[in-house]
Amino acid sequence: MAGLKELRTRIETIKSTQKITSAMKMVAASRLRKSQGLIAKSLFYNNNLLASANRVLFELKSQERDTGVSFIYPPMMRGHAEQKNYLLLVFASDRGLCGSYNSQVAKAAAHRIEELTAGGKNVKIVCVGKKGADILKRKYAPMIIRTIDAVAKKGAKYYEATDIAYPIIDAFNRGEIDVCEVVVSHFRSAINREVKVGQILPVLIEDFEYNRMHAPINVVRGAYYDYEPGRMEILDGILPLIFKSSVFQAIVHSQASEHGARMTSMDNATRNAKDMISGLTLRYNRIRQTAITTELIEIIAGAEAL
Repeated sequence: MAGLKELRTRIETIKSTQKITSAMKMVAASRLRKSQGLIAKSLFYNNNLLASANRVLFELKSQERDTGVSFIYPPMMRGHAEQKNYLLLVFASDRGLCGSYNSQVAKAAAHRIEELTAGGKNVKIVCVGKKGADILKRKYAPMIIRTIDAVAKKGAKYYEATDIAYPIIDAFNRGEIDVCEVVVSHFRSAINREVKVGQILPVLIEDFEYNRMHAPINVVRGAYYDYEPGRMEILDGILPLIFKSSVFQAIVHSQASEHGARMTSMDNATRNAKDMISGLTLRYNRIRQTAITTELIEIIAGAEAL
């Protein structure tokens, strides 16, 4: 009977765990829906920024071809003479229980670090999310200059992207870094994510996917664009906005990927708990049935002996 008691305790424990994983799955699903809505809204703003910058750049290059005079573009676009110092902005999560999400991001970051160091580059790392920092510091602790946690704890906010972006822009302007790359899990669906590594500083306007797919125009409904105070000044003002928008896009994609990974992981855990409960219940019933049968045989045998 001791075996039956142990099985009952184990079944109740697994049922409690199943309730927790089921609740975590529903919470992650709710947060995922909010994150998906934020991705769509922020993408509209981001694409308009890119279209505006691409239009200005298109006209500046047209003017260069017409006049034969080359412009000096803003530093955030042309970069530094030597690209020696790299900053990797790695987005992971602050919590676990989200499957292989954090390990995949850390693996992509480690691969890029090895590529850069093999090429003789100096690498610095800023980790957004404690779990990514915990994995990377095992091997690359001297390279980690900052760890940022509690980002998007109650939903991604644009000021969080600004707080991350401004120190990087300042370091770039001082010449402390030459290139900033982002390592982030790009959200596609709840079960489909892709870890991407991409350059976000210097800002390569024409390399963005939106600008590759949409040709710049300078006439809309027969009306020509004009610029005040001037094209170069406007381009210089848009570039920091594009960089901050890129950081914000990384935040919302990272959050959506985390929620999707946690929802999938908790769903699998809930299913596994259900299977374990079914198996243990069957085992419990068999042992109980055996015990009852044994007792009946003993009673019958005793009655016959009398």
